[in-house]
Amino acid sequence: MKMSFRWYGETDPISLEYIRQIPNMRSVVSAVYDVKPGEVWPEESLAKLKEQVESNGLLFDIVESVPVPEGIKLGTERAAGLTEVYCENIRRCAKYGIKCITYNFMPVFDWTRTQLDKKAEDGSTSLVMYWEQLKGLDPLKDDIHLPGWDASYSQSEVRELISAYSAIGEEGLWKNLECFLKKIIPVAEECGIRMAIHPDDPPYPVFGIPRIITNENNLDRLLSIVNSEANSLCLCTGSLGCAEFNDIPRMVRKYSAMNRIAFMHIRQVQLMEDGSFEERGHISKCGSLDMYEIVKALVETGFDGYVRPDHGRMIWGESGKPGYGLYDRALGAAYINGLFEACEKGNKHNEK
Repeated sequence: MKMSFRWYGETDPISLEYIRQIPNMRSVVSAVYDVKPGEVWPEESLAKLKEQVESNGLLFDIVESVPVPEGIKLGTERAAGLTEVYCENIRRCAKYGIKCITYNFMPVFDWTRTQLDKKAEDGSTSLVMYWEQLKGLDPLKDDIHLPGWDASYSQSEVRELISAYSAIGEEGLWKNLECFLKKIIPVAEECGIRMAIHPDDPPYPVFGIPRIITNENNLDRLLSIVNSEANSLCLCTGSLGCAEFNDIPRMVRKYSAMNRIAFMHIRQVQLMEDGSFEERGHISKCGSLDMYEIVKALVETGFDGYVRPDHGRMIWGESGKPGYGLYDRALGAAYINGLFEACEKGNKHNEK
């Protein structure tokens, strides 16, 4: 596996110098953050990112993410032109050594949480989603500003988008995703890039907005649209794992054996009886997911893609972007490294 760490560029309070000190760290996961979705990434920005990362002894060979504009997801009259721009960004990324691009097809909002700083008994804070806090809210009537929602949208724009997505429904969203994939995957194949779609977070509708990258049946449908290793998954254990209907170790084993996982986001969640969830420390006993079984499935199926410790808690007095502090993600990387070493050695022993 290729251990990686997300970095938000020069505005990130975590320096590349610190990231390089995490044992077995190989790649930096970043993007061009000052360009709006639907615009071409300047080559100078990609070249600068590459130079910054490589001057710190790391590789810049994975991007997260190239955002998909709403016009593509909604299938508007601008979709074809926006898709051409997207293809050009794939080509430019390839020119600067990128081998994997992560993206998502989530309508309106990339992820939904109700609180970013829920305090645990040990004093750490983390991201949570409690259904009780969503009860009675209606974004078509109320002014809602949930953590993580794109602040660039006005409330009226949010309402227009929600209405538009409700009108096309899940099948309309599938149709637009199919059109998008049939255009971009051949370009990715030509460029030697694997496109890795991130699952919806959480993997079920919120406020009636359709979600389609949610479960095993839908992942099968996605992968069958273009049967190519360039059309692969960014399998996020925490996103898919916050729904009881997803058996994460089994899904990891299945898609890794098919060589259709390009990128693993490994993080822990604790599920509540009512379907709410809390993000937790990475190790298995902290939450609902068996991290050992997840890594074992990867090792036994010969996974050699990218891995990163996903959302961490804020610990030891650290402040910064919620979920993206240094300390707990570094602990997560160390834990994941240990699981891989143990599983790899155990696998070799069993093969004798």
